[in-house]
Amino acid sequence: MILFTNEGNPIGLQLLVLAKYLKRPMFLQQITITDAKYKDLILLPTVELDNGLRLFSTAAIYKYLLMHEGYPRNEWLEWGATLLTPALEHYMATGHRADSRAGPVLNALVKKLDDTLSVSPFIAGDKLTSADLFIWSLLAPDGTLKGAQNVEHLHSWYNKIKALPEVQEALKELPINTLSFNALQQGNRYGGLAHVQLRRGISQDADKVLADSGPTVADTVSEEEINTAREAFIYTEPKELTEPRTVLPKPGERNVLITSALPYVNNVPHLGNIIGCVLSADIFARYSRAAGYNTLLICGTDEYGTATENKALAENMTPREICDKYFELHNSIYRWFGIGFDYFGRTTTPEQTEIVQEAFKDVYEAGYILTESVEQLLCQKCDRFLADRFVEGTCPHPGCGYEDARGDQCDKCGKLVNATELVRPRCKVCNTAPVLRSSDQLFLDLPKAEPKLREWVDRAEQGWTHNARVITRAWLREGLKPRCITRDLKWGIPVPHKNFEQKVFYVWFDAPFGYVSITKRYTKDYLQWWQPAPGTDVELFQFMAKDNVPFHSVVWPSVLLAINKGNTLVSHIMATEYLNYEDGKFSKSRGIGVFGNDAQETGIPADVWRFYLASARPEGQDSSFSWTDLAARNNSELLNNLGNFVNRALSFCERNFDSKLPQMDLNHNDFLLLALINRELRGYINSLEKAKMRDGIRHLLSISRHGNGYIQYQQPWALLKGSDDQKSRAGTIIGLSINIVCLLANLLFPFMPTTARAMFAQLNTKQTPLDANKPFATQLLRPGHKIGTPSPLFDKLDHAFIESLKAKFGGSQADKEAVAAAGAAAAQPQSSTVELEAAVKAQGEKVRQLKASTKDKAVWQPEVNKLLELKKQLEAAQKAAPVSTGAVAAAAAAAAAAPVPSASPSAQSVQSLEQAVQAQGDKVRQLKSTTKDKAVWQPEVNKLLDLKKQLEEAKAASGATSASVSPAPKGIDAAAVKALQEKIAQQGEKVRNLKATGDASVWKPEVEILLNLKKELAALDGSAAAAPQTKNKKKK
Repeated sequence: MILFTNEGNPIGLQLLVLAKYLKRPMFLQQITITDAKYKDLILLPTVELDNGLRLFSTAAIYKYLLMHEGYPRNEWLEWGATLLTPALEHYMATGHRADSRAGPVLNALVKKLDDTLSVSPFIAGDKLTSADLFIWSLLAPDGTLKGAQNVEHLHSWYNKIKALPEVQEALKELPINTLSFNALQQGNRYGGLAHVQLRRGISQDADKVLADSGPTVADTVSEEEINTAREAFIYTEPKELTEPRTVLPKPGERNVLITSALPYVNNVPHLGNIIGCVLSADIFARYSRAAGYNTLLICGTDEYGTATENKALAENMTPREICDKYFELHNSIYRWFGIGFDYFGRTTTPEQTEIVQEAFKDVYEAGYILTESVEQLLCQKCDRFLADRFVEGTCPHPGCGYEDARGDQCDKCGKLVNATELVRPRCKVCNTAPVLRSSDQLFLDLPKAEPKLREWVDRAEQGWTHNARVITRAWLREGLKPRCITRDLKWGIPVPHKNFEQKVFYVWFDAPFGYVSITKRYTKDYLQWWQPAPGTDVELFQFMAKDNVPFHSVVWPSVLLAINKGNTLVSHIMATEYLNYEDGKFSKSRGIGVFGNDAQETGIPADVWRFYLASARPEGQDSSFSWTDLAARNNSELLNNLGNFVNRALSFCERNFDSKLPQMDLNHNDFLLLALINRELRGYINSLEKAKMRDGIRHLLSISRHGNGYIQYQQPWALLKGSDDQKSRAGTIIGLSINIVCLLANLLFPFMPTTARAMFAQLNTKQTPLDANKPFATQLLRPGHKIGTPSPLFDKLDHAFIESLKAKFGGSQADKEAVAAAGAAAAQPQSSTVELEAAVKAQGEKVRQLKASTKDKAVWQPEVNKLLELKKQLEAAQKAAPVSTGAVAAAAAAAAAAPVPSASPSAQSVQSLEQAVQAQGDKVRQLKSTTKDKAVWQPEVNKLLDLKKQLEEAKAASGATSASVSPAPKGIDAAAVKALQEKIAQQGEKVRNLKATGDASVWKPEVEILLNLKKELAALDGSAAAAPQTKNKKKK
């Protein structure tokens, strides 16, 4: 079952607790009701059964879950659903949804509960039932029983239920401090439970057990929280944050090693790549350093493999040159985004080769390597074995059928795929069907490593994101299979094993060791991080998108466990879902979406991009980049909330207190504010400790929202006009507000380092450490401290500007290229209608092939645009030359341009056409030698065939003979000769195409057919058969 619920929904917690109590497997999916992906859901929580049926009626869900319990439970379920839930919703609501009449009703219901529990340990009797869990979940949100008196039995029962293992397990997924009855309204398209009438017919004569309290957040603050805030808000000389030249782990301290999935060097990273890996890792590393942990952030480019070879081929460069080019490109993009790696390296280094080859030898000697002969896919057209990611086809797993599954994994079902198992496989480069060939390869014996791996996963997975646990468990559930670790490629690390020296390691065996080799480039003492000494603990946090999880949770750990040298294993896998672009997906190959260099060109500061991407980080589900949302968050959350509070406080101090912090004499309201800020600060720390960036930003913005509300409510500008006490009070308000600004600058630093530095400059102070063990607001700036010069932190993104960016980046780059190409083609005069007809025909065929191979409009629409443009040009050419064809005109022009003295006009025409055929043949051969794209050279082949046809017609009309064709003697069937000549021309073209593949076993039989056809022609017309040609050419 899948439980769809929104954050903080107490009914969601209720169902999750019940499922765990009843031992019913239930997968939690936290969503928002406004997400377009879930537009068919009208109410949260909703439960999706294994058969796909969805239940959104809580009564139906309870009935489905609770089929085997007795009547007392049903009676309490109805009581809780129809009486207690509406009373709590109305009582705990805020603003206009609050109902002051709910207090007495809830008072009576709580009294009934306490009376019931005074005579039995549980609600329905002597045994724990689901009714206890049902009622407890409703009372779980903070503030529900605040101030309740004379309900000792209820309090004792509440604590007993909370301590249950099932409840504690559920609270790990839906923490109690996030629960709120306002979440019910946010989980219902029709306004939460406010439409459920409060039933006030209940007797309200019960003794008063609930304290009088208004429906405000401040009313939920306890006296203990206020006292804690008072005790914490003192000034102590802050420690200056310093970082050693080389960061190494230390015994007895927290040591945090952070890696980001190594970006591949075959293209420019897009926003999804950036937030999925490097930016998330950087934000967490900045927090970790601020918290005082020994922190090392390592990353680099992944440079070996087929993708690099193909990119180099496409750009006419060597693999090393392509790696150098894209390494610098990645590095410059990450620097612009403010990514603060301790070291950004690459995998094409001597250190990488040494470490990978040594690791292989260790694994081999430990007995975890197998040798098997495998069937591999060979693309004859590209003349190379295809790496897994360069084969696409239909997923072979039952029930999936995804047409664009890769040769290593299906993006739709997430299951492992072997390239040879794909249905209707195709080469991703040229789109042709590959053939199978045998080759000996080395395999990692994952089944042998599986027992150790399972034992390790059981211990380690608690620190992983939910999707990482689910993906890993799915692999283990199906049972591990041997995994090939070698490839028949040239660009890679050579395999140091007899008879395998000409092969290289598969990139997913070699790449994870890049983390180690890059650390070695950073420090010669790298083993202190990767093989720490006893007594030194290292926590490894690895950030990645979910498609990289199996290689970090299964494949690489299996290798390290096989080596068994005390290597550091990942303790925290922080995997994101996918970030989409507007209504579609980012695509490197198709150029769809905003890429790293595009972000620089917009003029929007890098910090705003960092903030927005962290806010939209796809943590529990896929999310989407939206230009409109970017503008809204910038204008609302940064400009109007955070920026407004900072500028108000600092400017007020500059204007009215000579830029010096005034004396502060805090009262109850001030400590109440600090208590609320401490709640958010605690939430911020808890979120960042778990690398939950979105929650961290939410808590940070709540602090500035509290600050704005505080200034607005206290109105220091009015107090300045009053008595001395009122002026002093205004000073306290501003002094406290500026200390909150200083706290915000420290909390903002991981997300927006440049903005935080600007805030520190305006405050005239430096960054101070965060104390994760004591998340309380302290006095960071003393009275008398002189601040710097205030200035606005953010600029508004207006509608017209955003619309221009949306138009600029909203479509496919391929679409734009197609339009530009069509425009350029339109600007060039076409020489003939025949050429255009051939081009239209070839383009039409290309469009049909593309539409047959994919349903993705982004792929074939640009080609359709080209086709339509060519048709327009053809129509215009036909109108301009309605009588004679372009081919005849071209032949006449060629004849006029190359007159032959003493030759007749007919002889001139034949000679000109022979020259045209020779020139066009050279052009075709040159094109075929430079590209394998049939769409480029096929139109020229069509021209060649058309010229040959004209030549034959000219010869027949003039009776003339060419040097290569003897006149047909009397009695010879001219039609048969002509038909045979056409067959020879077609067969010759077929042979040339097949020779381009390089496989002699394929094209030699076709050569024999061609020679036999020529012999037939010689026998028919009496000419000498052409001898086989022998050319001494180098194979390309």
